[in-house]
Amino acid sequence: QVQLVESGGGLVQPGGSLRLSCAASGVTFSSYTMSWYRQAPGKERELVAYIRSGGGGTNYADSVKGRFTISRDNAKNTVYLQMNSLKPEDTAVYYCKAAWYINSYWGQGTQVTVSS
Repeated sequence: QVQLVESGGGLVQPGGSLRLSCAASGVTFSSYTMSWYRQAPGKERELVAYIRSGGGGTNYADSVKGRFTISRDNAKNTVYLQMNSLKPEDTAVYYCKAAWYINSYWGQGTQVTVSS
């Protein structure tokens, strides 16, 4: 049974930082491309960042480049999203996704709210 469990969300002031974690089980984690998506109220879910298996190449949405960093620890079956210089427009539910060929799995999401 595949499980992806996100954690680390919460309320933070503009300019602050959060680190999200997504712990995976039931998959060969190192083989999967891991991604973070987010969905704000009334908006479509959008890709924030992904990190490939193997060499771990990364890619980011333009809106978060230079502020967010995705990383993975294959020994812990965990992917992270370090979020710095947070803005109110980063407020959303953040989801992690594991993908390998046609197989993909989603976590349940964690709420991030950026507000003063």
